[in-house]
Amino acid sequence: MKVTHELEPLYDKDSKVLILGSIPSIKSREIGFYYMHPSNRFWQVLEGVYDEKILDKKAFLKKHHLALWDVIKECEIKHSADSTIKNVKVNDLNEILTKTKITKIITTGSKANSLYQKYLYPKTKIKNIALPSTSSANAKMKLADLIAAYKIIV
Repeated sequence: MKVTHELEPLYDKDSKVLILGSIPSIKSREIGFYYMHPSNRFWQVLEGVYDEKILDKKAFLKKHHLALWDVIKECEIKHSADSTIKNVKVNDLNEILTKTKITKIITTGSKANSLYQKYLYPKTKIKNIALPSTSSANAKMKLADLIAAYKIIV
């Protein structure tokens, strides 16, 4: 199924860390916000990294100077499985990079990392830090291990 990214990037002028996923899941697209599948541990991981309960996701991101977006602008994908992604068009990071103080780019999961390396790094020249996926499909990673890996964000 062809999917076009419909969510706006989340950032403000003080954002310092850009976290890039691949493309929002079906559930995230339905809800209209990032990492909203109930079994995705992204928000739990950030709570662990910052030792803080997230009550308002946008306020949390702003407080910690985090920006969220995805590598993919458009692709073909079956369900929400990154392993099925093909015929990719990527987002243009120029606007977000010129309007912020981004000094660190994090990619979540192997697909976001490989696509960033192939299509976006040649343009941005900002080396990314590849972190494991917080998806339940990455069941081999325990929550505590994900939190430990993601502490590099701080």
